[in-house]
Amino acid sequence: MLTAHHIVAFLVIAVSFLASAAALIAYRRRRGAGRLVAQLLALAQTVVIAQIGLGLLLLGHHRRAADRLHYLYGPLALLATLSPWLYAPSEPRRRLAWFGGATLVAGALAIRAYMTAA
Repeated sequence: MLTAHHIVAFLVIAVSFLASAAALIAYRRRRGAGRLVAQLLALAQTVVIAQIGLGLLLLGHHRRAADRLHYLYGPLALLATLSPWLYAPSEPRRRLAWFGGATLVAGALAIRAYMTAA
């Protein structure tokens, strides 16, 4: 289970940065999200949720991280990826920027969580 948590951690970091880069590139080119960018952003949200689920399973098996601050980063990353659903403007291009930025924040939080896991 711990190995899966580590593997998904790398997936969260990679997919988050890939999705945010794709979204911000599409934003800069003055294009809409497109199917690929939308799917990457959805995948980033999905792997964050999967990572939190694995973390909860580890907690249920009494596996604890060395640093208690580690447990803050998962919920913060989840809030970051889900916040554009509530707060992003309705104009599609600006909404894309919000989703890209929020996904970038989630990736940064995932890096910080990985650093506190050992």
